[in-house]
Amino acid sequence: MRQQKFFAGVIIALVVALLISFDGFYTVGEQEQAVITMFGNIVRTDTAGLYFKLPFLQQVHIVDMTTHGTGIGYETDKSFRNVVKEDESVMITSDFNFVNIDFYLEYKVSDPVAYLYNSDNPENILKNMLLSCIRGTVADYPVDEVITTGKNQIQVAVREKLTEMLQKSNIGLQCVNLTVQDAEPPTEKIIQAFKEVETARQARETMINSAKKYQSEQLPKADAEADQIIQKAEAVKSSRISEANGQAARFINMYDEYKAYPLITKQRLFYETLEEILPNAKVIITDGQTENLMPLEKF
Repeated sequence: MRQQKFFAGVIIALVVALLISFDGFYTVGEQEQAVITMFGNIVRTDTAGLYFKLPFLQQVHIVDMTTHGTGIGYETDKSFRNVVKEDESVMITSDFNFVNIDFYLEYKVSDPVAYLYNSDNPENILKNMLLSCIRGTVADYPVDEVITTGKNQIQVAVREKLTEMLQKSNIGLQCVNLTVQDAEPPTEKIIQAFKEVETARQARETMINSAKKYQSEQLPKADAEADQIIQKAEAVKSSRISEANGQAARFINMYDEYKAYPLITKQRLFYETLEEILPNAKVIITDGQTENLMPLEKF
């Protein structure tokens, strides 16, 4: 009975030792780092070597610290041929042309803790950052420079922008190297689409120029017509004022005469008014007796 208990104890001890050795010891490779966590908290970071952790309580997260590479603007198929990805490679230049430009990015993990916990998908974030930097940089160069002499300047500018963005975002990745693989005019489909866009842009410019020409022709004409209308109005205004002033002066003179000779002025005004109203009528003055008529015209 004692012997059975002894063997049982030995077996239990061996099992516990095996479990401890199996889950307690771990190895970190030369190009790796390990992040040790316990209950969701970071305990330490280990480099290459053999280490021990608390079994079943602490977890080990191995991070590959080697340099990785990825293509931007193309991908490699099963036959190891590069296939263009137009949604990534087609860029617009400063002179509103399209160009296919491909890059090869080399990157690695710079901070294993930030790489594991600061973002969900740091590689995808890195790629989006790089595309943003490429589009912003290519847009500053004309198409001729992008295809020929400006490649080195473009890749240097893109790398500087990407490095700055990675430092600010702190996703645990760093850019090791970035090179322009190729830059060429886009495919026939893209060229045709661009021609349509360029045609529409030229039509827009033509319409704008026509409208400006029409404006330049009509504005002087309208200004001249406006000046004529103003001049006519000023002339009518002056004429009306002069006429009013003349009538006022004439009325004042008539009133002065009336005050001096009221009876004679009344009679004169009466006769003048009859002459104006009945220019062709004969005016006969009578004393009330019909047999004695005196034609006014004989006087």
